Amino acid sequence: MPTSITPESIAAVDAAITSRRSIRAFLPTPVPRETVEQILAVASRAPSGTNTQPWQVHVLTGASLAELSRRVRSAFDDPEERARHTEEYDYYPAQWVSPYIDRRRKVGWDLYSLLQIGKTDKQRMHEQHGRNYAFFDAPVGLIFTIDRIMGTGSMLDYGMFLQNVMVAARARGLDTCPQAAFTQFHRVIEDFLGLDAAKQMVVCGMSLGHADPERIENSLVTEREPVAGFTRFHE
Repeated sequence: MPTSITPESIAAVDAAITSRRSIRAFLPTPVPRETVEQILAVASRAPSGTNTQPWQVHVLTGASLAELSRRVRSAFDDPEERARHTEEYDYYPAQWVSPYIDRRRKVGWDLYSLLQIGKTDKQRMHEQHGRNYAFFDAPVGLIFTIDRIMGTGSMLDYGMFLQNVMVAARARGLDTCPQAAFTQFHRVIEDFLGLDAAKQMVVCGMSLGHADPERIENSLVTEREPVAGFTRFHE
């Protein structure tokens, strides 16, 4: 039976969506396993072509999270080793054009400005990027994988699942940061998780936990194009 929609439920859903931000500093406050399971159960209602449900999730906490972070960060910090690792798939365009490059640059420099990282401060940029691999100190790290046999359409389905994870987390007062940064080190992740690399592909990672309200980077609110800027109505 369809759920009754009320002004209150509309407001709650809208608030969960619009309050979602990529959080880059978390408190150590634990997230109960039951809460993670609830979030994933809600997220699994995402649509997928012919109900294929292509998502597979690896939840890391405690020692497992720390060890994966250590291994990836070790590869990231070694220039020669880092050069041997490449992204699993093309997330960004091969050639950047406006307005996309403008938005990319703005969000990058807005973040670095908050952190007082200058354009020539390569070491601090490296350190900030490296925080990805510690899941920004979140108590829960998620790694998402997909069977290689699935097609491009399944990645669209996956995106809706990931969005559901983030919105369901917000509904519970939690925050997230989706992280494509992990794809460069997919071989490290495959080895740690015992994945069959011939059959499974790492899609991305995600940090999950309670945002640290005292950290300046969490004050970043990215801009969004108004509806009129990306929509045409055909009547």
